[in-house]
Amino acid sequence: MAPKKTKKSKKDDSMIDFVEEEVTGDVDEGEFEEAEDIVEDSDEDEPPKKKKKVVKKEIKQELELTDEKLQELLAKYEASKTTATKTKDDFKHLPKSQRGKALKKALRKDKRARQEERSKIRDELGESAPQKEVPKTIESMREYDPTMVDEQDDEVEHDEANDEFAPYFNRETSPKVMITMTPKAKITTFKFCYELQKCIPNAEIFTRKNVLLKTIIEQAKEREFTDLLVVHEDRKKPNGIIFCHLPEGPTAYFKINSLTFTQDLKKFGEATSHHPEVILNNFNTRLGHNIARMLACLFPHDPKFTGRRVVTFHNQRDYIFFRHHRYEFKKEGTKAALLELGPRFTLRLKWLQKGTFDAKWGEFEWVLKRHEMETSRRRFFL
Repeated sequence: MAPKKTKKSKKDDSMIDFVEEEVTGDVDEGEFEEAEDIVEDSDEDEPPKKKKKVVKKEIKQELELTDEKLQELLAKYEASKTTATKTKDDFKHLPKSQRGKALKKALRKDKRARQEERSKIRDELGESAPQKEVPKTIESMREYDPTMVDEQDDEVEHDEANDEFAPYFNRETSPKVMITMTPKAKITTFKFCYELQKCIPNAEIFTRKNVLLKTIIEQAKEREFTDLLVVHEDRKKPNGIIFCHLPEGPTAYFKINSLTFTQDLKKFGEATSHHPEVILNNFNTRLGHNIARMLACLFPHDPKFTGRRVVTFHNQRDYIFFRHHRYEFKKEGTKAALLELGPRFTLRLKWLQKGTFDAKWGEFEWVLKRHEMETSRRRFFL
Protein backbone atom coordinates (compact mmCIF):
# COMPACT_ATOMS: atom_id res chain seq x y z
CA MET A 1 0.00 0.00 0.00
CA ALA A 2 1.17 3.45 -0.89
CA PRO A 3 1.83 5.77 1.99
CA LYS A 4 -0.87 8.39 2.73
CA LYS A 5 -0.12 11.95 1.63
CA THR A 6 -0.41 14.48 4.38
CA LYS A 7 -2.30 17.70 3.51
CA LYS A 8 -0.41 20.91 4.15
CA SER A 9 -2.08 24.26 4.53
CA LYS A 10 -1.26 27.16 2.24
CA LYS A 11 0.16 29.10 5.14
CA ASP A 12 2.62 26.36 5.88
CA ASP A 13 3.71 26.22 2.24
CA SER A 14 4.34 29.92 2.13
CA MET A 15 6.30 29.85 5.34
CA ILE A 16 8.41 26.92 4.13
CA ASP A 17 9.12 28.59 0.82
CA PHE A 18 10.09 31.80 2.60
CA VAL A 19 12.45 29.96 4.93
CA GLU A 20 13.98 28.02 2.04
CA GLU A 21 14.62 31.24 0.13
CA GLU A 22 16.22 32.80 3.17
CA VAL A 23 18.40 29.80 3.79
CA THR A 24 19.30 28.79 0.26
CA GLY A 25 19.28 32.19 -1.48
CA ASP A 26 22.86 33.46 -1.67
CA VAL A 27 22.83 37.21 -2.41
CA ASP A 28 25.97 39.28 -2.65
CA GLU A 29 26.24 42.72 -1.07
CA GLY A 30 26.78 44.37 -4.47
CA GLU A 31 23.62 42.83 -5.85
CA PHE A 32 21.71 44.07 -2.78
CA GLU A 33 22.89 47.64 -3.41
CA GLU A 34 21.83 47.41 -7.07
CA ALA A 35 18.39 46.19 -5.99
CA GLU A 36 18.01 49.25 -3.74
CA ASP A 37 18.87 51.52 -6.69
CA ILE A 38 16.24 49.81 -8.83
CA VAL A 39 13.57 50.36 -6.17
CA GLU A 40 14.44 54.07 -5.90
CA ASP A 41 14.38 54.57 -9.69
CA SER A 42 11.15 52.65 -10.22
CA ASP A 43 8.21 54.32 -12.00
CA GLU A 44 5.80 53.62 -9.15
CA ASP A 45 3.81 56.37 -7.34
CA GLU A 46 5.75 59.04 -5.52
CA PRO A 47 6.13 58.81 -1.75
CA PRO A 48 3.59 60.66 0.48
CA LYS A 49 6.01 63.49 1.28
CA LYS A 50 6.21 64.57 -2.35
CA LYS A 51 2.40 64.29 -2.64
CA LYS A 52 1.89 66.66 0.27
CA LYS A 53 4.16 69.24 -1.34
CA VAL A 54 2.16 69.06 -4.57
CA VAL A 55 -1.15 69.48 -2.71
CA LYS A 56 0.16 72.56 -0.87
CA LYS A 57 1.19 74.16 -4.17
CA GLU A 58 -2.28 73.54 -5.63
CA ILE A 59 -4.00 75.12 -2.54
CA LYS A 60 -1.78 78.20 -2.84
CA GLN A 61 -2.71 78.58 -6.50
CA GLU A 62 -6.41 78.27 -5.63
CA LEU A 63 -6.06 80.95 -2.91
CA GLU A 64 -4.35 83.28 -5.36
CA LEU A 65 -7.19 82.75 -7.83
CA THR A 66 -9.83 83.39 -5.18
CA ASP A 67 -8.11 86.64 -4.17
CA GLU A 68 -8.20 87.82 -7.75
CA LYS A 69 -11.84 86.82 -8.01
CA LEU A 70 -12.65 88.66 -4.78
CA GLN A 71 -11.12 91.83 -6.14
CA GLU A 72 -13.12 91.48 -9.35
CA LEU A 73 -16.38 90.92 -7.44
CA LEU A 74 -15.72 93.87 -5.14
CA ALA A 75 -15.02 96.07 -8.15
CA LYS A 76 -18.31 94.94 -9.71
CA TYR A 77 -20.11 95.61 -6.43
CA GLU A 78 -18.79 99.18 -6.30
CA ALA A 79 -19.57 99.73 -9.98
CA SER A 80 -23.17 98.64 -9.46
CA LYS A 81 -23.65 101.53 -7.00
CA THR A 82 -23.16 104.16 -9.69
CA THR A 83 -26.14 106.35 -10.45
CA ALA A 84 -28.26 105.73 -13.48
CA THR A 85 -27.33 107.68 -16.60
CA LYS A 86 -30.81 107.95 -18.08
CA THR A 87 -32.17 111.45 -18.56
CA LYS A 88 -35.14 113.12 -20.21
CA ASP A 89 -33.20 113.27 -23.48
CA ASP A 90 -33.63 109.49 -23.79
CA PHE A 91 -37.39 109.97 -24.04
CA LYS A 92 -37.63 112.76 -26.58
CA HIS A 93 -39.61 110.51 -28.86
CA LEU A 94 -42.49 110.62 -26.33
CA PRO A 95 -44.86 113.55 -25.79
CA LYS A 96 -43.75 116.05 -23.10
CA SER A 97 -46.57 115.02 -20.77
CA GLN A 98 -45.31 111.41 -20.71
CA ARG A 99 -41.55 111.98 -20.43
CA GLY A 100 -41.45 112.48 -16.65
CA LYS A 101 -43.47 109.37 -15.95
CA ALA A 102 -41.38 107.28 -18.36
CA LEU A 103 -38.13 108.57 -16.81
CA LYS A 104 -39.29 107.67 -13.27
CA LYS A 105 -40.30 104.21 -14.43
CA ALA A 106 -36.94 103.64 -16.15
CA LEU A 107 -34.99 104.85 -13.12
CA ARG A 108 -36.95 102.52 -10.83
CA LYS A 109 -36.29 99.59 -13.15
CA ASP A 110 -32.58 100.43 -13.32
CA LYS A 111 -32.37 100.75 -9.53
CA ARG A 112 -34.08 97.38 -9.05
CA ALA A 113 -31.70 95.72 -11.52
CA ARG A 114 -28.67 97.15 -9.71
CA GLN A 115 -30.03 95.94 -6.37
CA GLU A 116 -30.50 92.41 -7.72
CA GLU A 117 -26.96 92.47 -9.15
CA ARG A 118 -25.52 93.53 -5.77
CA SER A 119 -27.46 90.81 -3.95
CA LYS A 120 -26.04 88.15 -6.29
CA ILE A 121 -22.51 89.44 -5.76
CA ARG A 122 -23.05 89.39 -1.99
CA ASP A 123 -24.15 85.75 -2.20
CA GLU A 124 -20.97 84.87 -4.11
CA LEU A 125 -18.73 86.77 -1.69
CA GLY A 126 -20.31 85.17 1.38
CA GLU A 127 -18.56 86.20 4.61
CA SER A 128 -16.17 88.56 2.84
CA ALA A 129 -19.06 90.66 1.47
CA PRO A 130 -18.96 94.36 2.48
CA GLN A 131 -21.42 95.59 5.10
CA LYS A 132 -24.70 97.01 3.88
CA GLU A 133 -24.79 100.78 3.94
CA VAL A 134 -27.33 102.61 6.10
CA PRO A 135 -30.06 103.96 3.81
CA LYS A 136 -30.07 107.73 3.51
CA THR A 137 -33.42 108.97 4.79
CA ILE A 138 -34.58 112.35 6.03
CA GLU A 139 -34.48 111.01 9.62
CA SER A 140 -30.92 109.65 9.33
CA MET A 141 -29.74 112.94 7.76
CA ARG A 142 -31.45 115.05 10.41
CA GLU A 143 -29.84 118.40 11.22
CA TYR A 144 -28.09 118.71 14.57
CA ASP A 145 -30.27 120.10 17.36
CA PRO A 146 -28.55 121.39 20.54
CA THR A 147 -31.63 120.50 22.61
CA MET A 148 -31.29 116.75 21.96
CA VAL A 149 -31.49 114.83 25.24
CA ASP A 150 -28.81 112.29 26.24
CA GLU A 151 -29.56 109.23 28.33
CA GLN A 152 -27.53 110.53 31.29
CA ASP A 153 -28.18 114.26 31.51
CA ASP A 154 -28.21 115.62 35.08
CA GLU A 155 -29.82 118.91 34.06
CA VAL A 156 -32.74 117.19 32.33
CA GLU A 157 -33.23 114.78 35.24
CA HIS A 158 -33.32 117.71 37.69
CA ASP A 159 -35.84 119.63 35.57
CA GLU A 160 -38.10 116.61 35.13
CA ALA A 161 -38.00 115.87 38.86
CA ASN A 162 -39.41 119.34 39.58
CA ASP A 163 -41.75 120.05 36.65
CA GLU A 164 -45.57 120.06 36.50
CA PHE A 165 -45.73 116.33 35.71
CA ALA A 166 -43.60 115.20 38.67
CA PRO A 167 -46.60 114.45 40.96
CA TYR A 168 -47.94 111.97 38.38
CA PHE A 169 -44.60 110.18 37.90
CA ASN A 170 -44.06 110.12 41.70
CA ARG A 171 -47.48 108.40 41.99
CA GLU A 172 -48.89 111.21 44.08
CA THR A 173 -51.87 111.66 41.74
CA SER A 174 -53.90 109.32 39.50
CA PRO A 175 -55.19 110.55 36.13
CA LYS A 176 -58.75 111.79 35.80
CA VAL A 177 -59.57 113.28 32.38
CA MET A 178 -62.36 115.64 31.29
CA ILE A 179 -63.30 115.64 27.59
CA THR A 180 -65.38 118.45 26.11
CA MET A 181 -65.88 120.15 22.76
CA THR A 182 -66.61 123.49 21.12
CA PRO A 183 -70.07 125.10 21.54
CA LYS A 184 -72.74 123.71 19.21
CA ALA A 185 -70.59 120.77 18.19
CA LYS A 186 -71.79 118.41 15.45
CA ILE A 187 -72.24 114.64 15.48
CA THR A 188 -68.77 113.76 14.19
CA THR A 189 -67.13 115.76 17.00
CA PHE A 190 -69.23 113.95 19.62
CA LYS A 191 -68.31 110.66 17.96
CA PHE A 192 -64.60 111.50 18.19
CA CYS A 193 -65.00 112.40 21.88
CA TYR A 194 -66.56 109.00 22.56
CA GLU A 195 -63.71 107.32 20.66
CA LEU A 196 -61.21 109.12 22.92
CA GLN A 197 -63.16 108.05 26.00
CA LYS A 198 -62.88 104.45 24.81
CA CYS A 199 -59.05 104.77 24.63
CA ILE A 200 -58.43 106.74 27.84
CA PRO A 201 -59.48 105.15 31.16
CA ASN A 202 -61.10 107.39 33.82
CA ALA A 203 -62.29 109.87 31.16
CA GLU A 204 -65.64 111.69 31.34
CA ILE A 205 -67.43 113.66 28.61
CA PHE A 206 -69.21 116.96 29.31
CA THR A 207 -71.08 119.06 26.75
CA ARG A 208 -69.61 122.55 26.39
CA LYS A 209 -72.72 124.62 25.60
CA ASN A 210 -71.69 128.31 25.78
CA VAL A 211 -69.39 128.17 28.81
CA LEU A 212 -66.03 129.97 28.58
CA LEU A 213 -62.92 127.81 28.54
CA LYS A 214 -61.43 129.56 31.60
CA THR A 215 -64.62 128.77 33.53
CA ILE A 216 -64.42 125.12 32.48
CA ILE A 217 -60.81 124.96 33.72
CA GLU A 218 -61.82 126.31 37.14
CA GLN A 219 -64.72 123.82 37.36
CA ALA A 220 -62.37 120.96 36.40
CA LYS A 221 -59.93 121.99 39.15
CA GLU A 222 -62.75 121.98 41.72
CA ARG A 223 -63.73 118.44 40.67
CA GLU A 224 -60.08 117.32 40.91
CA PHE A 225 -59.56 116.53 37.24
CA THR A 226 -55.91 116.19 36.24
CA ASP A 227 -56.29 116.87 32.49
CA LEU A 228 -58.68 118.64 30.15
CA LEU A 229 -59.19 117.84 26.45
CA VAL A 230 -61.17 120.29 24.29
CA VAL A 231 -61.96 119.06 20.76
CA HIS A 232 -62.30 121.79 18.12
CA GLU A 233 -64.10 121.40 14.82
CA ASP A 234 -64.11 123.02 11.41
CA ARG A 235 -66.67 122.36 8.65
CA LYS A 236 -68.48 119.90 10.92
CA LYS A 237 -65.34 117.79 11.44
CA PRO A 238 -62.85 117.69 14.36
CA ASN A 239 -59.65 119.47 13.39
CA GLY A 240 -57.80 120.26 16.67
CA ILE A 241 -57.37 119.47 20.38
CA ILE A 242 -56.48 121.80 23.25
CA PHE A 243 -54.73 119.74 25.92
CA CYS A 244 -54.49 121.43 29.33
CA HIS A 245 -52.71 119.73 32.22
CA LEU A 246 -54.24 120.67 35.59
CA PRO A 247 -53.84 122.38 37.96
CA GLU A 248 -50.71 124.30 36.86
CA GLY A 249 -50.46 123.58 33.15
CA PRO A 250 -48.88 123.53 30.61
CA THR A 251 -51.34 123.85 27.70
CA ALA A 252 -50.75 122.56 24.16
CA TYR A 253 -52.69 122.79 20.92
CA PHE A 254 -52.54 119.96 18.37
CA LYS A 255 -53.87 119.92 14.83
CA ILE A 256 -55.72 116.69 13.89
CA ASN A 257 -54.97 115.08 10.52
CA SER A 258 -55.98 111.81 8.82
CA LEU A 259 -58.76 110.91 11.25
CA THR A 260 -60.23 107.44 10.75
CA PHE A 261 -63.00 106.19 13.05
CA THR A 262 -63.12 102.61 14.27
CA GLN A 263 -66.06 101.67 12.07
CA ASP A 264 -64.18 102.81 8.95
CA LEU A 265 -61.26 100.42 9.51
CA LYS A 266 -61.09 97.27 7.39
CA LYS A 267 -60.64 95.00 10.39
CA PHE A 268 -61.10 96.06 14.00
CA GLY A 269 -61.86 94.71 17.45
CA GLU A 270 -63.65 95.98 20.53
CA ALA A 271 -61.70 97.59 23.36
CA THR A 272 -61.95 96.20 26.88
CA SER A 273 -61.83 98.04 30.20
CA HIS A 274 -58.24 96.95 30.96
CA HIS A 275 -55.68 99.70 31.52
CA PRO A 276 -53.51 99.90 28.37
CA GLU A 277 -49.76 99.88 27.98
CA VAL A 278 -48.39 103.18 26.64
CA ILE A 279 -45.57 103.40 24.08
CA LEU A 280 -43.93 106.80 23.48
CA ASN A 281 -41.51 106.53 20.60
CA ASN A 282 -38.90 108.88 19.11
CA PHE A 283 -39.34 111.98 21.31
CA ASN A 284 -35.70 113.11 21.42
CA THR A 285 -35.51 116.86 22.19
CA ARG A 286 -36.36 118.79 25.35
CA LEU A 287 -39.63 119.89 23.75
CA GLY A 288 -40.34 116.31 22.66
CA HIS A 289 -39.72 115.03 26.22
CA ASN A 290 -42.22 117.55 27.63
CA ILE A 291 -44.87 116.51 25.09
CA ALA A 292 -44.25 112.81 25.76
CA ARG A 293 -44.57 113.28 29.52
CA MET A 294 -47.74 115.29 28.96
CA LEU A 295 -49.30 112.50 26.89
CA ALA A 296 -48.26 109.85 29.42
CA CYS A 297 -50.19 111.68 32.17
CA LEU A 298 -53.48 110.71 30.49
CA PHE A 299 -53.13 107.02 31.35
CA PRO A 300 -52.99 105.11 34.67
CA HIS A 301 -49.66 104.08 36.14
CA ASP A 302 -50.04 100.30 36.20
CA PRO A 303 -51.22 98.69 32.94
CA LYS A 304 -53.18 95.44 33.09
CA PHE A 305 -51.17 93.10 30.90
CA THR A 306 -53.94 90.49 30.82
CA GLY A 307 -55.94 92.82 28.54
CA ARG A 308 -53.02 93.06 26.03
CA ARG A 309 -54.06 96.60 25.08
CA VAL A 310 -51.44 99.00 23.70
CA VAL A 311 -51.68 102.73 22.98
CA THR A 312 -48.86 104.08 20.82
CA PHE A 313 -47.70 107.66 20.22
CA HIS A 314 -45.06 107.47 17.49
CA ASN A 315 -43.27 110.68 16.51
CA GLN A 316 -41.95 110.87 12.96
CA ARG A 317 -40.90 114.15 11.37
CA ASP A 318 -42.83 116.08 14.07
CA TYR A 319 -46.09 114.24 13.28
CA ILE A 320 -47.39 112.17 16.21
CA PHE A 321 -49.19 109.03 15.01
CA PHE A 322 -51.79 107.62 17.40
CA ARG A 323 -52.63 103.90 17.24
CA HIS A 324 -54.67 101.64 19.52
CA HIS A 325 -54.06 97.85 19.29
CA ARG A 326 -54.53 94.56 21.05
CA TYR A 327 -51.81 91.97 20.57
CA GLU A 328 -52.57 88.25 20.34
CA PHE A 329 -50.08 85.40 20.74
CA LYS A 330 -49.93 82.58 18.19
CA LYS A 331 -48.07 79.26 17.88
CA GLU A 332 -47.44 78.78 21.60
CA GLY A 333 -46.19 82.31 22.14
CA THR A 334 -43.51 82.31 19.43
CA LYS A 335 -45.39 84.86 17.28
CA ALA A 336 -47.73 87.76 17.94
CA ALA A 337 -50.39 89.46 15.82
CA LEU A 338 -51.92 92.94 16.17
CA LEU A 339 -55.62 93.74 16.00
CA GLU A 340 -56.42 97.44 15.67
CA LEU A 341 -59.08 98.76 18.02
CA GLY A 342 -59.27 102.33 16.68
CA PRO A 343 -59.47 105.22 16.22
CA ARG A 344 -56.55 106.25 14.04
CA PHE A 345 -55.32 109.84 13.71
CA THR A 346 -52.24 112.08 13.50
CA LEU A 347 -51.36 115.08 15.68
CA ARG A 348 -49.18 118.10 14.84
CA LEU A 349 -48.07 120.41 17.65
CA LYS A 350 -48.87 124.07 16.91
CA TRP A 351 -48.01 125.78 20.19
CA LEU A 352 -47.14 125.14 23.83
CA GLN A 353 -48.10 127.58 26.59
CA LYS A 354 -46.98 127.84 30.21
CA GLY A 355 -49.69 127.48 32.83
CA THR A 356 -53.36 126.94 32.03
CA PHE A 357 -55.06 128.34 28.93
CA ASP A 358 -54.87 132.13 28.63
CA ALA A 359 -55.27 133.54 25.12
CA LYS A 360 -54.54 137.14 26.10
CA TRP A 361 -51.80 137.12 28.75
CA GLY A 362 -50.42 133.59 28.42
CA GLU A 363 -46.68 133.00 27.98
CA PHE A 364 -45.88 130.75 25.02
CA GLU A 365 -42.92 128.40 25.35
CA TRP A 366 -42.96 127.35 21.70
CA VAL A 367 -44.94 128.34 18.60
CA LEU A 368 -44.71 126.78 15.14
CA LYS A 369 -44.03 129.45 12.50
CA ARG A 370 -43.84 127.52 9.29
CA HIS A 371 -42.27 130.08 6.97
CA GLU A 372 -39.60 131.05 9.50
CA MET A 373 -38.83 127.70 11.15
CA GLU A 374 -39.37 125.15 8.40
CA THR A 375 -36.42 126.29 6.30
CA SER A 376 -35.13 122.73 5.79
CA ARG A 377 -36.81 119.38 5.31
CA ARG A 378 -34.22 117.81 7.62
CA ARG A 379 -34.97 120.05 10.58
CA PHE A 380 -37.28 118.66 13.32
CA PHE A 381 -38.29 119.99 16.73
CA LEU A 382 -39.62 116.93 18.63
